[in-house]
Amino acid sequence: MTPVTVVSALSLAAWLWLLFARGFFWRTDVGLPVREEPGVWPSVCVVVPARDEAAVLPASLPSLLAQDYPGRAEVFLIDDGSTDGTGELACELARRHEGLPLTVASPGEPPAGWTGKLWAVRHGITLARAREPEYLLLTDADIAHAPDSLRALVAAAGTGGFDVVSQMARLRVASGWERLVVPAFVYFFAQLYPFRWIGRRGRTAAAAGGCVLLRTGAAERARIPDAIRHAVIDDVALARAVKGSGGRVWLGLAERVDSVRPYPRLRDLWRMVSRSAYAQLRHNPLVLAGTVAGLALVYLVPPLAVVVGAARGETAAAVLGGAAWLVMAGTYAPMVRHYRQPLWLAPLLPFTAFLYLLMTVDSAVQHYRGRGAAWKGRTYARPDVVPDEG
Repeated sequence: MTPVTVVSALSLAAWLWLLFARGFFWRTDVGLPVREEPGVWPSVCVVVPARDEAAVLPASLPSLLAQDYPGRAEVFLIDDGSTDGTGELACELARRHEGLPLTVASPGEPPAGWTGKLWAVRHGITLARAREPEYLLLTDADIAHAPDSLRALVAAAGTGGFDVVSQMARLRVASGWERLVVPAFVYFFAQLYPFRWIGRRGRTAAAAGGCVLLRTGAAERARIPDAIRHAVIDDVALARAVKGSGGRVWLGLAERVDSVRPYPRLRDLWRMVSRSAYAQLRHNPLVLAGTVAGLALVYLVPPLAVVVGAARGETAAAVLGGAAWLVMAGTYAPMVRHYRQPLWLAPLLPFTAFLYLLMTVDSAVQHYRGRGAAWKGRTYARPDVVPDEG
């Protein structure tokens, strides 16, 4: 066997393992679990951290205020040092749209050891505790919710006994780059954190920060958000903290929870991914090297094997590479359909994966240049480092 054939065989073996032994991560039928409406609806406080979000608030905040929730609910929008009039716009939208009561507050600049977003979340949770809610809904300022979103989340948490119920919002796919990159973003996330494994009592834990319903008692046991105060990837850190303290976590795909934030250019998407990619690898150069090698073997080898095998007359290499490419496209097709995109995008996944490889390397380069992770004008030199205070 030639080296190309051996590498092609390894790539196919990796794809067969991913297909059958990775929690069926590629399936997109993980919607909200079976739920029954409670006799008495628990109270909920919605916490929305917002920094310079005036562009998206008109499309998102009214959907929260219009929630059809039978119990007591209130919205707390925490204006995290915005310079674009986010807080004033939120008050104006509340005056124009009848619905849930809205409180707008500002936490001031975060102290050392806190990311700005989590400092805002902490301020919102502190205000909410005065209402003694049973649940907290943590949702981003760019997320639009269907009228029954809160009701469905609470019913699912109560019926399933979950301490966290999170939905991966459907991201916008309007521009060409969004169509190419966004479905793959969710696909890769599900590959890292198979949704079916998250709902079990195992170690796998993750959440999607745009929509997290959190039981207040579980937040107190897990010391949320203090225990994760330095986390840039705050949603995964939150889920780990809750599960680590004995809580139950559920994560799935949303049908009627949508992100309205546009990423029209490649550089916008690049910034979104590279902001936290190296933090995901815990700033470990060995893990980075392994990740790059793994991405190359799994995603880049199949099409290269087809081309090289055909050019050199190595039929076995071309066939093995083609089979791996076929499995790859087949596992990606459900996510492409979930985003209502044409299926011809599925075979282009190797190109998209190559972009993600470059984004990950760029994230590491930015880290070692001392630029750290950036979010809304703030830079964090060492994200996801949380001092252990017992």
